[in-house]
Amino acid sequence: MDILAQLNAERDKAAQQVNALDTAIKALSGSSSTGARRGRRTMSAAARARISASQKARWARTRGRKVVSIPPKRSRISAAGLARI
Repeated sequence: MDILAQLNAERDKAAQQVNALDTAIKALSGSSSTGARRGRRTMSAAARARISASQKARWARTRGRKVVSIPPKRSRISAAGLARI
């Protein structure tokens, strides 16, 4: 039975070391809480308008009405954008 007591003592000692390491990692990473929250993400007016138009088109299709075409989103990067990269 002495072996079991020694193994339990070693396990407790290892658990304390893991807890100490976790605390040190949290302190060095700068987050003392477990769940750091971000601020709200904002969306541009153009993006909101695109989403709104596409949702209205979906509803119009389900109701059998004529769908107004939505201009496609630009997929290429401008020369100025490439130069910044």
